[in-house]
Amino acid sequence: MLMLRAAGMFLVALGCIWGLQGLGVLGWPADSFMLGEREWAFRGGAMVLSGAILIGLPRLLGRG
Repeated sequence: MLMLRAAGMFLVALGCIWGLQGLGVLGWPADSFMLGEREWAFRGGAMVLSGAILIGLPRLLGRG
C-alpha cells in the first residue's frame, strides 16, 4: 500500500506542475511547449485526481 501512496503523491506533484504550466501560472522552463496551453491544464487536473485516488485507495479498501 505504501507504493500506491508514493505513486499517488508523485502523480499529484507532477499534475500540479502540468496544470500550473497549462494555466500559464508556472513559467518554468521558459521554452516549454506546455505554457499557456489549456489542454495541459486539463491533463494536469486529471493527473491530480488520479493521484488522489491512489493515495486514498488503501483507506477505501480498509488496508490503510
